[in-house]
Parts: sequence; structure tokens; C-alpha cells
Amino acid sequence: MSFDADKLKQMKEADGFIAALDQSGGSTPKALGAYGVADGAWKDEAEMFDMVHAMRARIVTCPKFTGERVIAAILFEMTMDRQFEGMPAPAYLWEKKRVVPLLKCDKGLAPEENGVQLMKPIPGLKETMERARNLGVFGTKMRSRVAEANAEGIKAVVEQQFEVAKEIISCGLCPIIEPEVDINCPDKAGAEKILLDCMMAELDKLADDQLVMLKLTIPTEDNLYTPCIEHKNCVRVVALSGGYARDDANARLTKNVGMIASFSRALMEGISAKMTDDEFADELDKSIQGIYEASKK
Repeated sequence: MSFDADKLKQMKEADGFIAALDQSGGSTPKALGAYGVADGAWKDEAEMFDMVHAMRARIVTCPKFTGERVIAAILFEMTMDRQFEGMPAPAYLWEKKRVVPLLKCDKGLAPEENGVQLMKPIPGLKETMERARNLGVFGTKMRSRVAEANAEGIKAVVEQQFEVAKEIISCGLCPIIEPEVDINCPDKAGAEKILLDCMMAELDKLADDQLVMLKLTIPTEDNLYTPCIEHKNCVRVVALSGGYARDDANARLTKNVGMIASFSRALMEGISAKMTDDEFADELDKSIQGIYEASKK
């Protein structure tokens, strides 16, 4: 299966960044709390997810949120199946905003072993990919975690990520591989060098039509991931904020040529449910512009 040419071109060439709007599970209350919705403001999980959808809808429908600076958005599966302003969420993003829709497809992390957390199994992946593709989703995102510079663990993370990525490609979607190195890793630079070697080995095994994206922690050594950025099978290398404050994350990202942001918490920093629409738009505009500038070629 081939990728949508217009969406692929935007993902590969456009200036801008990816908005990560895929908070799920344990991160949802934290995201709502940062947005000014106190823990306990909802009576059950369904109401909590209604509130987080309202938060995402306010971001996405804001006039400042467009494909001119935000080239793509990662959605939680429940968001993909909902609507923005009466349209299916992926269609709204692409047709109204010219923002490429992506889907978080992992089911969370397994317990830590060998200094890493692999992904849990992803049941029904093929069926989910088919549904996503029919809704106009271009690609996916799946996260693993690296806590230590453990070569055996990091190799296992990368091999698992690429194995699942190939399944996703066979379904016609372009996967974002996210082996996050924890910013508190005792030897973060060492872990990143091991990770680079493992990723390059897997990238070199891909067929010409097997394209992937990489979502990585901003490296300790500037421009460490240039070989990935230049690899023929890599559509884009994007950065997660990883717990850095937005200004710090932007400053670190600026030093890495060719890497663009894919921020979640850092994107939402400063916006609140209590703001008027004008205040909200002004603050979101500042956030988007700062991340956009840090992501420009």
C-alpha cells in the first residue's frame, strides 16, 4: 500500500511541528490538572475523557491552530473516533486545518527490565489500522522507554519497535517509532549513542518503500541523530519535550538541525480552561510560535 502523497509531502518537507494530543490513561488527569481542571472534577472515567476531549477540541478548533505552523497532530484512539465541530476528528484536522492526523496506537508500557520498558502487546492492531486508514489517518505513534544505558535492553526496544512498525506499514500507515530516553537516565548520552547504533542497523534493513518517522528525546550531544535525519527511509525525526520546560526544550531543539518538535505538555504550557477565548488564543499562539521557531529548518 502507498502513502497519501499530499500528507507524505507535508510530513517530509513542511516547516512546523507535530502537536501531541494523545494523553491517555494515567497522563490524562495530569494533563487536565495542568489545564486547570482539578482532579475529582469528574465523577467517572467517561466524564474525564469527555473533559479531555473538550480540551483537545478547544485547542484544535482555535483559529491559531492551523497547518501553517502545526503540520500534524497525534490523536488518542478515542479522539480519532470522536468529532470536532460535527466532523470526524481526522477529517476535520486535514480538511479544515490542513493538519495531518496521526494516531497513538500503543497500549502502554510493560514493567521495567534490563533498564528499559518495552511496549505491551497491541491486540487488534490490524483492525485498528484499517479503521484509522479509512478515517484518513496518515500514520501512528508508539512509545517505549529507556531508563538506563543498557545495550541489551535498548536493542530489544528498537527491535520490537521496528517489528511493529513493519506491521503498520503493511496496513498502509507510516509509523512514528518512539524509544524515549528518560531525561533522568544516569548516562543519558551513553544510552543515546547505543540507541543511535541500534536504530541505524534497523533502518538499513528496511526496503525502499518502508518509510518510518522517529520521535526521540532531544539528545545530550547536539546533532547526534543527523544520520537518522539523512537516512532514505526516515520521513522525519521529531523531538519530544520529555519533561523539559517549554523554553528549555525549545532552546535545546534549536541546536539540533533538521529535528522538529512533537510536544504535548510543553505545547499546553500556560493555557487554561479558565481563560476567555481571546486569552486562550493569544496564549496558544505564543506557544505555537515559539515551538514553530525552534522547529524551523
